[in-house]
Amino acid sequence: MDAPDPFSVAVSVLRSLRVSPPRPGGTTPAPDHGSLASVLDAVHARGVTALPGLLDELDDYAARMSAVRPDELSRPDALAFWLNLYNAAALTLAGETFATAERSVLRLPGAFTRPVVSVAGESLSLDNIEHGKIRRFKDPRIHAALVCGSASCPTLRYEPFEGRSLDAQLEDQMRTFLAAGGALVDGDRLILNRIFLWFGSDMVRPTRMPSFLPVSRRRVARALVTWLPDDISSWLASGSRSVGFADYDWSLACSVGDRARPRE
Repeated sequence: MDAPDPFSVAVSVLRSLRVSPPRPGGTTPAPDHGSLASVLDAVHARGVTALPGLLDELDDYAARMSAVRPDELSRPDALAFWLNLYNAAALTLAGETFATAERSVLRLPGAFTRPVVSVAGESLSLDNIEHGKIRRFKDPRIHAALVCGSASCPTLRYEPFEGRSLDAQLEDQMRTFLAAGGALVDGDRLILNRIFLWFGSDMVRPTRMPSFLPVSRRRVARALVTWLPDDISSWLASGSRSVGFADYDWSLACSVGDRARPRE
């Protein structure tokens, strides 16, 4: 299966840091993400097969978001804006991939590096949005909130992100991602999703995000303890454990999680 070229990825990430950093601090009301909610409902029902029929709706959503000035939003509203915009663009990428009968989003030229939207006068790619905007909010939980149209990426949240509930949404995303296969026990080894290898430094040094300095596997595991299922946290603390990372499956896939059940 396809895999991204590490050198090309590194170059794209570094170039993404040239975009203007987010500086939210306004009081403008948050934009309406309702049309993205209807897309998520359709993908929840039919998976990736729904996406080709949703491309116009996704394009309309991106066009409306391009009129937003995110630095005039509050910090939570701005981060929610960028998360939703990224995921909508990733869904478009997955829909285009499915429509062309390709087996991976990586088969589309410039999948993460081509411009997908213009916001506040900046033409932005998926990499620009992720590394130049979202990671600069310095919240490592974003890595459980972003999708890439591939089997190993996190499951999409059943609802758009909203500033007023963003902290709870991100907390739930991180816990759900780890509990649903992002962290597995294999003998005496903790096997983590490869996202935590690529972005381990964000987990360990969130105040320096986007961070690129190498960190040890054990430090990554310790940084995740807050969100690990209780049984895995207890197991991790009960003895000498090694840490590994699963291979990443770039096969085309897209799913939306179930709506949270009300607490009894």
